[in-house]
Amino acid sequence: MKNLRQKIMGLGFVTASSFLTTNAAHALSGPSTIQIDGGPLGVLDLSGGIDSYGYVVSGLGNGQQNTGINVGSALIELQKTTGELQFTLEVGSSGGAIAPGTITARPSQTTIGSFSTGPLFAGYMTLAPKDMPFTLSAGRFTSIEGYEYGLPAWFDSSQLVTDIYWVQNGQDTGVEGSYNQGPLAVTINFGDGWDTHVFNFLQALTSYSFNTDNVLSLYYGGNLGRTGLNARTYGWSGGTTVSDYGPYFINSQLFGAYYSYTTGNLNLVPEVQYVFAKTDHQLGIDKTTSNLGVALFADYSLAKTPYSLGGWIEYENSRGAGAWFLGPQSQGVGFALSPTWQYKSLFVRANAGGFYLTQNKYDGVAYGYGGNSEGKFQFAGTLEVGLML
Repeated sequence: MKNLRQKIMGLGFVTASSFLTTNAAHALSGPSTIQIDGGPLGVLDLSGGIDSYGYVVSGLGNGQQNTGINVGSALIELQKTTGELQFTLEVGSSGGAIAPGTITARPSQTTIGSFSTGPLFAGYMTLAPKDMPFTLSAGRFTSIEGYEYGLPAWFDSSQLVTDIYWVQNGQDTGVEGSYNQGPLAVTINFGDGWDTHVFNFLQALTSYSFNTDNVLSLYYGGNLGRTGLNARTYGWSGGTTVSDYGPYFINSQLFGAYYSYTTGNLNLVPEVQYVFAKTDHQLGIDKTTSNLGVALFADYSLAKTPYSLGGWIEYENSRGAGAWFLGPQSQGVGFALSPTWQYKSLFVRANAGGFYLTQNKYDGVAYGYGGNSEGKFQFAGTLEVGLML
């Protein structure tokens, strides 16, 4: 299961309703929008980008390649954002995110074969009534859980991601409604969370802006009914089922919150998240299992220069038999540091981070990193180059 989790991360475990969404903590300026004449459709917005990276990872198993080069994200987005009938179409793949501490095999090459929709990363139609504070959409979405979102590399302050990101749902097909009035924004999504084609998953995100520098967000993602072991999920091209993946991920309840605080060129975002799966003997969950993640994200932009510095620190704690992060009953701390240089649409970023297991035993059996699979520390580093359209 852990190898499969790494594959999913490398292939683009994604979590945002639009890859062009931005907020104060993003170190990079996003892609510029190119407006084109869509004829009877009106004005359309085109944007996108691509990034690749070289990596080095310590603590892999015997015979595993600890260095290499991969493509991360490669996405093109076409949007109609005016009028009562709008749409979003995203084609390509979002990948390259690496979670230090989870890696038991080398990072995988991103591919369009990760999801059941193939090259269609996301695509949905939106009804936006004139002069009304709500919209209604239907189609293919990315998750609204969490701060890191699983966006393409150019939107996060580090290519390295936390345990919080690691345990979240990604793509789904369904319906989504949004309400935005004054400082309050609410989005609710109902669909087949985890790309199972079993429609019983609810997500919600509520944000309140006290002012432009202080924003509180609360989120939820949960299964409203049992998703059986034979349901298909991420990695459709490989025939992956819930049983292969781990039923506690997909049959779970997740709650979280993050707060964005900005002062000058510094942005700080603390986040806490708790996810659990209750006992369900039919699914093989013989005892309730859970994961707690706590992180502090930071990004500092050097004024009047093309440089910025992002990073985070984290703590994770798993309970029960579920291997949420690396193994059951895992507990540890991690960090990431990512200096970035950007000139217009080109960026170069170095990412360095690690994770130290303070607890790596279950039922008296140790697990971890290295040839003996008992090491407690893992380092991950990448050098990333990207171009945004």
